[in-house]
Amino acid sequence: MLNYGDKAIQDLIEKRKWKDLNEFERIGAVYAFVQNEILLGYNKSDRLTATEVLRDGIGQCNTKATLLMALLRALGIPARLHGAKVTKEFQKSLMPKIMARLAPPIFVHTWAEVFYGGEWIALEGVIADKPYIGALKCRYPNQGKFFDYAVAVENLENLELDWKGKDTFVQSLAVVEDLGIFATPDEFFSDHAQEYRGMKKFLYELIGRKIMTKRVVKIRRKKDNKSGL
Repeated sequence: MLNYGDKAIQDLIEKRKWKDLNEFERIGAVYAFVQNEILLGYNKSDRLTATEVLRDGIGQCNTKATLLMALLRALGIPARLHGAKVTKEFQKSLMPKIMARLAPPIFVHTWAEVFYGGEWIALEGVIADKPYIGALKCRYPNQGKFFDYAVAVENLENLELDWKGKDTFVQSLAVVEDLGIFATPDEFFSDHAQEYRGMKKFLYELIGRKIMTKRVVKIRRKKDNKSGL
């Protein structure tokens, strides 16, 4: 899945001139790219390769983690995957009603971690693009704890998701079980697969994920989005 030797990945790095940057700037550049140019949206599968996520132009936790890890490793920066399980409740307003009923109560969830300054730093905040978070802040002004619309944080109003050499989290309150550290997404998903099977999987891929993505787009496009995030 981390096919960072692929021409599409290498061409992107060359075009953006990321290799000309120092380590801190490299991390920040690829973080910002995956966060804001690969918009929050729901892919057909968690097991897409990095280049497939790049081609989709959208991503959620698991697929964005794959692309971010691939870009970091392509730039010579150590990266690993942190696995967990999350409750579906923090996405309830994005889910169609039938999907909310059919979906398992728990989903697998991952985020990339980068080794910088002698420590591993969580980059979960890359999941939600800044225009989307800005729109939620406008819709819910002065909001503290927030647990919906694919966001699960202690304080929405003060949420800061830029790369500054520290952990970033946007869904951490939804975690119900820590599954540990993995070297690659392939390793993680060989042990931990989503519980969608049969008709449920078919309905999610054909209908559910598309509705969820459209709802994210609708929120993001609100004209009153004036957040300075």
